[in-house]
Amino acid sequence: MASSTHAVSATPLTRLKGIGDKMAERFARLGIESVEQLLFHLPLRYEDRTRITPLGALRAGVHAVIQGEVQLSEIKFARRRMLLTRLSDRTGFITLRFFHFNARQQESLSRGNWLRAYGEVRRGSAGLEMVHPEFSMIEPASAPEVEPSLTPIYPATEGLHQLTLRNAMHQALALLRSDRLQLPELLPAELLNGESLPGLKQALLYVHQPPVEADLDELLEAQHPAMQRLIIEDLLAHVLSLRQLRQRSQTHQARILCVHNEPGERFLAALPFELTGAQQRVVNEIDRDLQQGVPMQRLVQGDVGSGKTVVAALAALAAVQTGAQAAIMAPTEILAEQHYRNFDQWLAPLGINVTWLSGKAKQGERRAALEKLSSGQAAIAVGTHALFQEEVMFDDLALVIIDEQHRFGVHQRLALREKGRRNDVLPHQLIMTATPIPRTLSMAVYADLDCSVIDELPPGRTPVETVVIPDTRRDEVVARVHQACRAGSQVYWVCTLIEESEALQCQAAEETAQVLAEALPDVRIGLVHGRLKPADKEAVMTRFKAGELDLLVATTVIEVGVDVPNAGLMIIENAERLGLAQLHQLRGRVGRGSRASACVLMYHGSLSTNARERLAVMRRSNDGFEIARKDMELRGPGEVLGTRQTGMLQLKIADLQRDEALMPTVIQLSDQLLRDRPEAVTPLIQRWVGQAVRYGSV
Repeated sequence: MASSTHAVSATPLTRLKGIGDKMAERFARLGIESVEQLLFHLPLRYEDRTRITPLGALRAGVHAVIQGEVQLSEIKFARRRMLLTRLSDRTGFITLRFFHFNARQQESLSRGNWLRAYGEVRRGSAGLEMVHPEFSMIEPASAPEVEPSLTPIYPATEGLHQLTLRNAMHQALALLRSDRLQLPELLPAELLNGESLPGLKQALLYVHQPPVEADLDELLEAQHPAMQRLIIEDLLAHVLSLRQLRQRSQTHQARILCVHNEPGERFLAALPFELTGAQQRVVNEIDRDLQQGVPMQRLVQGDVGSGKTVVAALAALAAVQTGAQAAIMAPTEILAEQHYRNFDQWLAPLGINVTWLSGKAKQGERRAALEKLSSGQAAIAVGTHALFQEEVMFDDLALVIIDEQHRFGVHQRLALREKGRRNDVLPHQLIMTATPIPRTLSMAVYADLDCSVIDELPPGRTPVETVVIPDTRRDEVVARVHQACRAGSQVYWVCTLIEESEALQCQAAEETAQVLAEALPDVRIGLVHGRLKPADKEAVMTRFKAGELDLLVATTVIEVGVDVPNAGLMIIENAERLGLAQLHQLRGRVGRGSRASACVLMYHGSLSTNARERLAVMRRSNDGFEIARKDMELRGPGEVLGTRQTGMLQLKIADLQRDEALMPTVIQLSDQLLRDRPEAVTPLIQRWVGQAVRYGSV
């Protein structure tokens, strides 16, 4: 617990002038409920209002402070009503254009008045102009001073304007400057001295009111020591909040599972391949966790086809052999079905009952599955989010396996874990992802998990050759498909559409299948899309797997989980519309056997710079980690991890990509604080993470 030296005090916002209860509610929408929290609401950018630019020296495209006398003010009726005001000083003139104005503003803009205005200078029909600048009336003889420091622009919300925010911040900074508001220094002095970083008070004053001579680029790129000091604290609070959750989960108990068991040995002996060194290493790490008596919290990252499912099956066998149950949850029906088929095929011969639970199951099937789970007759449950619905009861759930966990909401994962809680005993959790993320990022995002990496593909997997061509060469592609089918290879043809509409995607797939059937009458063609009944989809996939179909036309439903070793060619239409992770997942459906494989990325029209870069990365690399790193660079971590995961990532000032280099320092610091200054941990988390901490107990 925090000691009194670091007790978190809160000064109500209503202590500041101009903030009543109504305004305080608007601040609360930004997560600001005290003056202390206000100080950590940091600027997005800055404007330079520290000097007045003569009108004759203005250039289009710059933001500037100007002042002058109103020469003329008139309302014009063009396509819409507008107020045009001509402002002049001795050096030149400019037009101020307003589309929204009231009588009071109109009066301020009367001829003969002097104004000071700030805005962006644009080129208009009658020379330079500003549209809707901020302005105020002044007396030329006693004009107020210009701003003494750069003007911050803050993240805002409806009904809360920059002026209100700056006015409140001005008062908060005055309290801080005069020491009437105390913010405890929570970072060790040796770190600040060693890295030449300012103290907290000094850093906040600088960032909110940078002096005129401040290097704006250094501030905006977050390289200034004041920014670095705050970024370190922000990252540190997030890492500590996750590590604290980790410590909390370690206070619970978990069943000790029987890892070296006879079914496990029989399962391995029946596999047509040996485990790779990387799989063996990860299995050993999981085995160690399962014998600790505290809940395992392990993330297994592995590229498409690296063999994560086999590793998961061995962990599930440890639960079954101990007399308990395991549950495997996947984000889509097709991936869950694939897991179910694999587990059933592998484990049914060992006398283990595997049950399938899907949201689309018929009432009777569903009732039977629920009965098997609650009675303990089924040792393993596989399903989608249907697994954590209220009526699903387990007899004795000891292990939860979650695939592609970033696709689930935080509360969904928590709900599944709670199904296995027995008083203070929690199930073990194994989380798998084929979306590898760079190590420094995983330090921040998964600080509450132990991470394992399967960084080796099974022997015999051949790298896939990737080519990028425009869809104007479609005839050549169709000829290549024909050639591949005649040579005994199987082919995927994936249809993607920019519209989210599933109906349009399915229609595109149906039309493509029809066109290909006419062009290739001797090729056996199957079709799968999201609107087919599960049984029909299953029938087509089974025929394709059995080699009874040569060409499978599909929407992106085949992105994950489909394993046909004889498939050696994939065509992806409109590839420019897919993200790197999805392209990599799709490409992972070929090259699963020893046959030389290829993937054709077909694009439509001219490519944007970003799309060109994405397709070039796919052509260059088959390495999931490399692709993930590039994906983060192009899209940012929030999107790569999935928006749901970013519940853990509401960083105030840090940027995981930009500040990657600081992570080793932050990890070291988190060790140091937990060991030497545990009383500083809670105040730090409350300062930066606040209420978001409740997400983490997953």
